[in-house]
Amino acid sequence: MITAGDKIIGIDLGGTKVNVGLVQNNEVISSKKQRIPKNSKDEWEVLNLIINLTKEVIDNHKIVGIGVGVPSILDRKNGIIHEVQKIPTWREIHLGAILEKEFNVPVSIDNDANCFTLGEYQFGAAKAYSNFVGLTLGTGMGSGIITNGKLMGDANGGSGEFGMIPYLDGVLEDYCSGSFFKDILKVDGEVMSKLASNSNIEAIKGYEQFGEHLGNAIKIILFALDPEVIIIGGSIAHSSIYFDKGLKKSLSTFAYKKILNNIEIIYSNTPHIAVLGAAALMYNLNE
Repeated sequence: MITAGDKIIGIDLGGTKVNVGLVQNNEVISSKKQRIPKNSKDEWEVLNLIINLTKEVIDNHKIVGIGVGVPSILDRKNGIIHEVQKIPTWREIHLGAILEKEFNVPVSIDNDANCFTLGEYQFGAAKAYSNFVGLTLGTGMGSGIITNGKLMGDANGGSGEFGMIPYLDGVLEDYCSGSFFKDILKVDGEVMSKLASNSNIEAIKGYEQFGEHLGNAIKIILFALDPEVIIIGGSIAHSSIYFDKGLKKSLSTFAYKKILNNIEIIYSNTPHIAVLGAAALMYNLNE
């Protein structure tokens, strides 16, 4: 039985960086992060990065397990990751077996959006809810689903991939993530945020457009799942003040006003939620 006092490693594998943290008593007590090399030559370049960062964070601590959040579909039972979209060399990686052999502790792996959602339920803004959706907006768009207090089970870790639903000339993720700023507006997301903070009219209009697209995505989620609350996290969530107007405008056209009046939309402010969410996978093994 794993308890809050035990030390757990949480690993957040993103599209551009790896973040490793040591979690104890519901807090990240130490962490390290590093960017993933662009155009990595083979799968072991990123694997070695994860292993070496984890060793640095463990130091002399005794850990009881490792939880990993990955931006892909996977075989949870066997710890095999498939088709990591942002790391082309990762087509089929037996990450669970590799880390268990390296560190001699249990390893649990899940989709990163599922980890975010589970982390908010375990540590953050969603403790009071038993039916909700966690939505992450960053390099891509991901989501996790909690139903009756449990992370939704599925065959391949792919449930809740609303970002891959066809939309306009692409998919929702093209318009509801950093891709919207980079590929459609042709501006870096961080630059966009700075421009908006300086009251740049074009940047503010761009965020309103983003909010309208995000509202369309949320309407799809409401039709499909009818949750109590939607919790939005990820780097873009920090700019909600700029896209909230467009979001509300889009949601105002939702067909069922009762659902619209009852739904809560909350922005995550839980520190280190990606690492905490990965670590929460180990607590989830207690159930």
